[in-house]
Amino acid sequence: MARKARQRISYGQRFPNLRTPKLTNLVVLPLANSPGGHRLGVNGLAVDTDRSILYSGGRDGLICAWDLDLDLNRGSFDDNCPPSSPGDSSRPRPKASSFRQQIQAHTHWVNDVLLTQSNAALVSASSDITVKVWRPHSEESQIPTTIGLHSDYVKCLASPGTHSDWVASGGLDHKIRLWDLNGGGEKLHIDIGEDESSAKGSVYALSVRGSIMASGGPESIVRLWDPKSGKRITNFVGHTDNIRDVLINEDGDTVMTASSDQSIKVWSITAGRCMYTLTMHNDSVWSLYSDHPQLSLFYSSDRSGIVAKTDVRNCADMDEGLSLAIAQEHEGVSKVVVAGDYFWTATSSSSINRWHDIDTRNEVQSPEPIRQQQRSSIASRSKVPSPPPISKVPSPPPNSSPMTNGTAKSIIPLSCVLRISNNATFPGQRPRDIEVSTIYSGASARKLSEAVTDQDLGITIPFHDLPEETIEGQNGLIKHVMLNDRRRVLTLDTAGEVTMWDLLKCVPIQSFGKRHLEDVMPEVNTIESVANWCGVDTRTGRLACILEENYCFDAEMYADELELENACDFRDDQRINLGKWVLRFLFARLIEEELTRDAKFRKDLMADTSKNSSKPDSIRRENAPSSIKLPVISMQEPQDPMNEDDTLITPRPTNGNMMTPGLGIGAATPTLNGAVNNNRPSTAEEGTVLEKRASQLSQPRTSTERSGDYFASGNQPKSPTDGMRTPGEPSLDTATQSPVEGDKEEKSKESSSLFGKSFRMKFPKKLGRTSTDVKPTVVDEKSEESDKSEEKEDKTIQDGFFGSIQKIRYDYEERAQNEPSQHLPSGITPSSLNETPMLKPPPYTTVIIQDERPDLGGVADLYRGTISSVGQDADLIEKVAPMWLSDLLLKNQMPPKDIPKVSFVLLPYQDLLPSIASPDGNSRLNANRMLRAKKILAYVAERIESPPEHPDPNALKPEDYLELFCQNQLVTHNTTLATLRAHIWKTGGDVVLYYKSNGRRPELEEEHAKRIAKHAAEEPSAKTGPVMPI
Repeated sequence: MARKARQRISYGQRFPNLRTPKLTNLVVLPLANSPGGHRLGVNGLAVDTDRSILYSGGRDGLICAWDLDLDLNRGSFDDNCPPSSPGDSSRPRPKASSFRQQIQAHTHWVNDVLLTQSNAALVSASSDITVKVWRPHSEESQIPTTIGLHSDYVKCLASPGTHSDWVASGGLDHKIRLWDLNGGGEKLHIDIGEDESSAKGSVYALSVRGSIMASGGPESIVRLWDPKSGKRITNFVGHTDNIRDVLINEDGDTVMTASSDQSIKVWSITAGRCMYTLTMHNDSVWSLYSDHPQLSLFYSSDRSGIVAKTDVRNCADMDEGLSLAIAQEHEGVSKVVVAGDYFWTATSSSSINRWHDIDTRNEVQSPEPIRQQQRSSIASRSKVPSPPPISKVPSPPPNSSPMTNGTAKSIIPLSCVLRISNNATFPGQRPRDIEVSTIYSGASARKLSEAVTDQDLGITIPFHDLPEETIEGQNGLIKHVMLNDRRRVLTLDTAGEVTMWDLLKCVPIQSFGKRHLEDVMPEVNTIESVANWCGVDTRTGRLACILEENYCFDAEMYADELELENACDFRDDQRINLGKWVLRFLFARLIEEELTRDAKFRKDLMADTSKNSSKPDSIRRENAPSSIKLPVISMQEPQDPMNEDDTLITPRPTNGNMMTPGLGIGAATPTLNGAVNNNRPSTAEEGTVLEKRASQLSQPRTSTERSGDYFASGNQPKSPTDGMRTPGEPSLDTATQSPVEGDKEEKSKESSSLFGKSFRMKFPKKLGRTSTDVKPTVVDEKSEESDKSEEKEDKTIQDGFFGSIQKIRYDYEERAQNEPSQHLPSGITPSSLNETPMLKPPPYTTVIIQDERPDLGGVADLYRGTISSVGQDADLIEKVAPMWLSDLLLKNQMPPKDIPKVSFVLLPYQDLLPSIASPDGNSRLNANRMLRAKKILAYVAERIESPPEHPDPNALKPEDYLELFCQNQLVTHNTTLATLRAHIWKTGGDVVLYYKSNGRRPELEEEHAKRIAKHAAEEPSAKTGPVMPI
């Protein structure tokens, strides 16, 4: 059975979708006051030559646009273009690129970008398994639209032309998919490994031209496909490693592929074989680029950072062409694009470099002076040769350009010339003889290209060692550590800076400078144990917090641990659910919008009800009865949840005291008989009711109870609503309930359950219906059946956020029909400030609603906005958000879940104080994992001494005169059971705790000693008492 799709909410640090066109209002907010740009490496580049815009896609999920302010319409392969030299002083100095726009298009790496539809649409492929199209020049929408989904990372894109209406994508799911750019969905999909026994088939490279589509991947096979039918045409085998890029010429008869085996191969589709193997690179070739119709001029880049330009124009054989090392990056070049006289490189750095192109029609330096130098020093030359001295470089001709770095730039230095293939000759050089070719054959210990470099030219020196311009990126987060309190996170960015973040407030709270993360963590970490309530992710260079229904409500914190400016009055044991608290204020503006819509709906409903009730009798249905006697609903019948009282759905306190349920301590081991010692009645501490989780000691065992369930509370809720108490509802012992309350609970238990309610939310239902045991008044049978059909159709409740709103509105309609003159109170009851104190997260914090799809192997974005925009996007959120979110925000209801408990044994230290054990000697208890040590001491105090008739308000609290020990360590008063088990007890089994007096009330130990002495004195007389006469 396939896993059910789950929806989740993500929020986190946001660097907004900045846009700096001709708009006047641009607000710069904290954390976003730095220039726009990538914060992690760049994977994709695309140039709009008409508008002079560079687009980049990064590992941070961003797509950025840059204004280049360059003339890019001149093609570098055009023979009519005059040569342009980087060192030419007559050439105007280009302006610096400027940031134009950016948008957070994806939640994972952007692996490729592609311009199509006359450069009006930018398509992006991402590791978040989506393919999206962004139309940056459209007036209608500035948000990327998802046009397709894979089931694994999407690695590459291809388009048959700039005016095409479809695009192809390939991914690690072994699929090639064709998508309609106009929203038509998938046009075709090709399963790579469908006809082969091999399980491999990931697509890393893809290209389309005319009726030919070529793909490559880690299996080292070049596959050709028909993009119209999806059928495979043929395979090319020859590479020995992953194929990283592929190009097809304009005629569709030649394919060029780049591979991690350090070679570039040229294949003839007509001949069906490899025509040339080019070996100008000494490392894995990662990228290819060419805008020449016949691929006669192309660029390639490799893992070592070398960018090569190869020109085979006017050459009868490719081996006669010229290949130059034109640039050297500090890291591997994942993408190179060319426009006009410039080319741009993308690496694992967040910056993008612009370089001036080299005209391969310029004269190449003569090799003779360098050859003479090499011959004179060959005997003493080291294995790794150094570049020739500048003095040995020949002087430029008189009409050459000025000198730059000691070399005339109008002449191509021989040191940047690469040997294009194993069979190639260098410019101006005769083919090497057979003996030399044999020496440097494949049997040589070194790489062939290295041997040739040493023998002929010395070390290769790329033409450019520094870029002409660097488009600076920003620093992104690359590592994180969650602290024990589950509220703070330490992060490390690409600059080495360590920062601490508050997940509740969504802001950084402290910077530690450039330090090791492992050194900072012990300084700020605390000894706490808090349940995991969120996931943290920094894979896009930002801090993201992920909330899912199954665990986001697991963690709580005490209100007195908060650091709030305007904190309201809390009880000392008031707990706050972290997930509920954060979600309440992430969607605060959505709640405001729903309250506004709710008020309008109720107003319009009452107006319509009043209008309908005042209509004349002439418009009434013919033969309609003047009144219908409604049957009396038996108390034994199931009640409709739509008609339940609001106090059962969302309990509210009758006074201002907020109480935290689930903090009772119950006996964990059942006994056969016996009762709680009546000499130790329970007392309320600080005006609250301490819940006695009585086991069989105080209540008779029923047949429905599970035997031996030591972790189950004896005071289980009698109804589903009991299990969903809000912190404002008192938690009372079962023995204190009135008979009426007991009857209500029993009836509620019989009438419904959480399971039943869950299904009633999702399936069509007829509201206001009674049980078949009560016969309603007889009415027209046909009209009744018609009404039933319409009612069933109209009252269907959606399984989503809007489903909760539907239920509220159906309840309004029923109440308005039954009592048209009565005021309709609002059914939207969000949590109060006492339950969820005021939080003010930054308004630009991103909020994302995602759908986790196990069948597709990833998640898909359903909604993306900010805290400030969720109110405006209410219509969209109502459609895509889950129902559990609406129940929480609008009804203050959390999904029901069992409370995790910790079992422990409570013993007096060295028997100095009375034991709290039951008459059978059982002192094993269990309680909520968040129970504090001071509550355990209060529990002890209630049972070792009788409460005074007139309590003294100035009396010492139990934690003032009692102490708790675990593993011979004094336990602080605010330590929870979870922290005790994780950081002090540190072993399995029940936690063993000892309590003792600290000496501030010595009478406790004295009285206990007197009782022991008295008991010891009475024990012998009891054994030797008088003998009763027979």
